[in-house]
Parts: sequence; structure tokens; C-alpha cells
Amino acid sequence: METLLAMNVLDLILAVALDLLIGDPNWFPHPVIYIGKLISKLDKLGRKLCKTNNQIKAFGAIIVVVVASSSFLVPFVILKISSEFFWLYHILNIILLWTTIATRGLHKEGKKVYDSLAKNDICDARVKLSYIVGRDTKTLSEYEIVRADVETIAENTADGVIAPILYAILGGAPLAMMYKGINTMDSMLGYMNEKYKYIGFFPAKTDDLFNFIPARITGFLICLAAPLVGGNIDASIKVMIRDRKNHKSPNCAYPEGAAAGAMRVQLGGTNVYFGETMYKPTIGNKIKELGKEHIVDTIKLMYASMFYLVILYLLYVIIVN
Repeated sequence: METLLAMNVLDLILAVALDLLIGDPNWFPHPVIYIGKLISKLDKLGRKLCKTNNQIKAFGAIIVVVVASSSFLVPFVILKISSEFFWLYHILNIILLWTTIATRGLHKEGKKVYDSLAKNDICDARVKLSYIVGRDTKTLSEYEIVRADVETIAENTADGVIAPILYAILGGAPLAMMYKGINTMDSMLGYMNEKYKYIGFFPAKTDDLFNFIPARITGFLICLAAPLVGGNIDASIKVMIRDRKNHKSPNCAYPEGAAAGAMRVQLGGTNVYFGETMYKPTIGNKIKELGKEHIVDTIKLMYASMFYLVILYLLYVIIVN
């Protein structure tokens, strides 16, 4: 059991290292692409078969079951079949774990927005931002672009980095991949607007459930990293706790609040999604004016949070052994 635990932590560390080194290369057939295609086909099928809003809503629950079970079973079967072959099993396990972590990809896409702003190319910054957010970016000011980028990096520190690692710790690659499928469902269907509020109801609620603990852990990890960006741990925790409900999501305000507290800036406000204006309460204190340099600071907080989690897990394994 102790040897198995040690091998699992080694596989996870190597998967994290692989993500840091190469991220999500275009040549690699990433599982999320196929999960996304499955979700898209199920979405179209549901709208074709269902005649009422209640039926569409119920079909959303079917989508959850199909996507979650298939996302878990495919890596589970792959690892089960390869378990008789030591090196093959661990190579496949590392690759599967690697595909669930998005640290370098989030860094890369978030930094593209910063680079465009640094060149004073606001039009290009809007385009780059549109690749990673659901809100309408066509008319955003520089301040709004920075805010959207910072919020997205902070939120996805939980969704794309900490949560997959936590689920990998708890249940290996199959559970981490199942989480990835659930999170992809939410990113594609979980909008509470006219188009998605029925079919996306259960995908969104399921994602809320699976992110409940990871979001809170992410918030505290970001708070611990606050000194790296000139912030204070205690002050960051106070802001996060105070503003934890200032978001339509029960989870997002934790990493966003922690990041806002660490950088002593204010996030939140009005956004436009698919033509619908949605107001979000503010998060954090406006001690500093939000600027493009805070995009880089949020990326630093993301990396520090990940390293803290991996180190804590490694220490736990060492103590157990």
C-alpha cells in the first residue's frame, strides 16, 4: 500500500512536470477535445428529441451521467488492461494525469492578453481574451479586459489546476478525468441564459458540487501565496471569507476573492454573456488600481498554489511511509 502510494505521487509529480514543460501541444489528441465533441452531440440530440423545457432539463441529467461515466471508465479500462505491464501502466497513467492539468495552458492563454495590452493593441487583447472567457469582449475597455483575464485565471486555478490534482490524489487518473468531463460540461452548457438554462441546469449543479471543496482549498492556497505578490495572508483570507458569496456561483468567489485580497484590488461587476447583461457584486478592496501587471501576479498565485498543494501531498506521503 505504501509503495503504491509512493508510485502514485511520483506519477502525479511527473505529470505536473510534463504539463509545466510542454503544456497542451497542438499535435497531441487531447481527451477534452473528444469529451467536448460528445457533449456537443448530446446537446444537439437532446434539443432534437425533447419537446418541452422540462424534458430538456431532464436530458441534461442524462448528459451528466453519460459524460461522467464515460470520462471515468475510459481511463479506468485503459489502466486496468495495462496494469500487468509496469512501465506501460505508469507511462499511460502519467499521460492521462498530464491531460487533466492545465497550468501551462492557462498561463499561456492568460499571458497572451497581457502581451497584447503591453503593445497597446486593445483590439488584439479583446480577441485573445475571447478565447478563454464566455463573456462578450468586443467592446471591453482595457480595465474590463484585465479584470476578465484576472478573474478567469483565478477561477481556473481551481477548475484547471487544483481540482484535477485533488481528484487525482483521491482517485487517480480516472477520477481526475471524470472531473475534467464534468467541468467541460459546465463550460459548454452551464450558462444560466435562455439558451442553456434548462439543458445546462444539471451539468452546472454537478460542477458546483464537484468544485465545492476544491474551490475553497484553492482559495486558501492562493491566500498562502499572497506575500509573493506583495499581499498579506491574513488580509487575503479576510477578503475571501467576507466576499465568498459575491458571485452567482457558490464556488468562484473563493479563488477570485483570495486573488483580489492578495493583490489588494477589486474584481467583479457587470458582464455581457451571449447578449445578456449580468451584474456581479464586487469582490475585494480597491486599494490598488487594477492594471495589466496584475495578470502576471495572478499567474504567479496560480503556480504557487499548485506547488503548495503538491508539496503538501508529498510531505503527507513521506510521513505515511
